[in-house]
Amino acid sequence: MYTIKFKFEQQGLAPVTLSNIEPGQSLLEVALSNDIELHHNCGGVCACSTCHVYIEKGDDLVEELSDKEEDFIDRAVNPRLNSRLGCQCLLHEGDGELEVTLPDQTQFLGE
Repeated sequence: MYTIKFKFEQQGLAPVTLSNIEPGQSLLEVALSNDIELHHNCGGVCACSTCHVYIEKGDDLVEELSDKEEDFIDRAVNPRLNSRLGCQCLLHEGDGELEVTLPDQTQFLGE
């Protein structure tokens, strides 16, 4: 089971820590099932960059970055070395702690 702390760049949103998260889910699925808004224009199939997140801790606990995902991250707003797409970050079997920062999603309101 995992513990995942979601932090937000958007002003006024407090961090959320989730415990007892089952492996086998993507960070996008975890966020959505816990009422954390994470845009996903393509429906979570690695065809856009709207579920872009920053993994601050625990990047070894999710699937490795694929070439396809890397191509879409290059199109994200403000990509960093720790950028990932939430839809592609599948939690490995096992347990651990992750810290994830969600970029300010108000930038997508016009899309």
